Amino acid sequence: MAARATPKKRCQVSFASEPGRDDSNLPPVNIVIPDDARELDRDVLAYRRELRARRRRERLLRLFRPFRLPQYGGQTAVIPLIAICLAIALVGGALLSVATMSPASAPTFDGAQPFATSGDQAAPLPAASVRLPDGTTVPVRTLTPSAIALVPAGCNCGPQLQRLAGQAAAADIRLYFTGSGAEIAQLSALTARYGDVHAIAAADTDGVLTAVYRPDGLTVLLVHKDATAQVQRSLPANFQLTAALHALTQAGASSSTSPPTAD
Repeated sequence: MAARATPKKRCQVSFASEPGRDDSNLPPVNIVIPDDARELDRDVLAYRRELRARRRRERLLRLFRPFRLPQYGGQTAVIPLIAICLAIALVGGALLSVATMSPASAPTFDGAQPFATSGDQAAPLPAASVRLPDGTTVPVRTLTPSAIALVPAGCNCGPQLQRLAGQAAAADIRLYFTGSGAEIAQLSALTARYGDVHAIAAADTDGVLTAVYRPDGLTVLLVHKDATAQVQRSLPANFQLTAALHALTQAGASSSTSPPTAD
């Protein structure tokens, strides 16, 4: 036969005049004593959760207790702490946005026709603009006919610039000393010293000419009247471009400009 479940024992304390009377005039209570202690597991778990929550509250109170003391400004001292946290969050967000930002797009060029890179073949100039000494910005394609000397940073090419200025003056062709980046600050001094009162400083503020032609040493663009240009690189110390400069009044696409010769 199956064992019969033992009923739970129940105790009651009341105001009646029997042996269970409570002489301290406390209200009556019902006390249930379970037969199996496992029935108290829920109560034990709830009690432990309450203890853990109390300990967490006590830790938070200990952490913020200095800010609550009058000598530290009381509760208003929490405001600077919140401001510091916000500042740290803003700085972190800014650094993260910079770190994940895509690289700045390079100067865009109209790709209808290729640009001249070197040699005698003339090709259209890019849609770039330069800033002149009077502060005006003009398209490079309007500087025709002319010679544009691209001066890279750190170029020790003063004698070559002076020789080019003399030949441009002899051919009655406008000459521009052009640079970008840090070299822009040096253009005025280079023009005054080596321009032979003929060259004009033209700042490549957007860096388009530098990005397209990538000058290494002195690089000269021979610009024809139809806004096409030929690129001359690695000029010898005794280069001679007078004949090529004279031919710039012709259309570059239909004329063949003779390469630079040495004296």
